[in-house]
Amino acid sequence: MLTKSLGLASDNITYDLEDSVTPAAKPAARAALRQHLLDLPSRPPSVSELAVRINAVSTPYALDDLAALAPLPRVDAVVLPKANAARDLTFLADALRHLAPERHDPSSPRYDPVRIVALVESARAVTDLREICAATPLLSGLIFAAEDFALDLSLTRTLGLSEFLYARSAIVTAARAAGLPSAIDLVCTSYKGEEGLARLDEECRGGKAMGFNGKQCIHPSQVETVQRLFAPSEKEAEWAVRCIIADEKAAKAGRGAWTLDGTMIDAPVAGKARAIVDKARRCGMDVDALRDKWRDQEPE
Repeated sequence: MLTKSLGLASDNITYDLEDSVTPAAKPAARAALRQHLLDLPSRPPSVSELAVRINAVSTPYALDDLAALAPLPRVDAVVLPKANAARDLTFLADALRHLAPERHDPSSPRYDPVRIVALVESARAVTDLREICAATPLLSGLIFAAEDFALDLSLTRTLGLSEFLYARSAIVTAARAAGLPSAIDLVCTSYKGEEGLARLDEECRGGKAMGFNGKQCIHPSQVETVQRLFAPSEKEAEWAVRCIIADEKAAKAGRGAWTLDGTMIDAPVAGKARAIVDKARRCGMDVDALRDKWRDQEPE
């Protein structure tokens, strides 16, 4: 299974040592994962980030996880579960600097800091998001852990996900305010058959509309749908390219606001268009071809 995971094309592959591994099996799982990562000559080009979900820092397993895995060059990030307070992240950041000093020394030729991604899964974490986001510069993203959050608040997950509205909004807002690259939405627990894919499709569209820029997957069959729906559509990319070309011409003419397709375009809208184009490039879309197609676009 560990080797098979490398065949996926994904922004992130996270190996879980927490909830999916029983206490008795943790030493063997940790050792197997360490060997798997040691055997990798390089990260597969189809995978942007390899991460390890360690056990919570409040458990007796976290330091063993970090001692075995943090120094490995193939570990790009550590996913921290139950990140309830800023001190959980500062503990992890200090441990990473201690266990992999060269990777965290800017003067070292091996400087390549291990990033931290925090799982938000409790009411306490949601209320302390500002402090959590400011805890360490190693923090690169937040993930909403809906099932644990529901357990903490004695909630029942519904199809509409309305019970998570406040927490999800708080997470994307905090991530954006802190300048974090990633805000990752909750897992879709349905993944089998047409009904499962339809549910996943609906959740992806809802999460993207709220401001999340990614979604957790628990099965390989979910990856294609998530990537497709969180990437800009062809229509979105084309609009953004047209907007940027027209905005460049408007700026040369000294026009701060103008219209496109009957809609007013000003600085915030043009900024959104640039963000869409940047994401389209990272998703492999041929932005240069679109620019050539719409090179004659004028501000209206």
